[in-house]
Amino acid sequence: VTSLGGAPQEPAADAAPAAAPPAAGAPSAAPASRGSLPLEGVGPLDFQLGDCFKDFDPEAQQSTVVDCATGHSAQLIATHHYPESDAYPGLTALKDKGRETCRNAQLAAAATTYTLLQRNAYPSSSSWDNGDRRVDCYVTTDAGNVIMESLVP
Repeated sequence: VTSLGGAPQEPAADAAPAAAPPAAGAPSAAPASRGSLPLEGVGPLDFQLGDCFKDFDPEAQQSTVVDCATGHSAQLIATHHYPESDAYPGLTALKDKGRETCRNAQLAAAATTYTLLQRNAYPSSSSWDNGDRRVDCYVTTDAGNVIMESLVP
């Protein structure tokens, strides 16, 4: 994943099955303040918690954000923001923080009806130097745009 402004985020090399802690409800998570959906050409630093993505490609510089009630292949379920004052923690620490962020994410009960993988995106040392302090956790499916609801409670 590449963040807005040419500051790349690097996705974790491995994907792991996503856990699905029980939770009630599955509201649409797309914020109305950005305009009507779908939104094409959205960069990773503009992704918002709960965003759902059509044809998600973790290597793409931009993605299409869709209404979570329509078919999608991924959703941003958790983020962690390091303080601006923090020094670059290193790749191992960023990968660990990505796994921790996903492990602590709460998913709606509907998540148990899908085969999901978790993916993380985190800043490279050069994007860190440009102010990128964000670690993201996504759930994805490799079966196409088959998720038909928000998985964030």
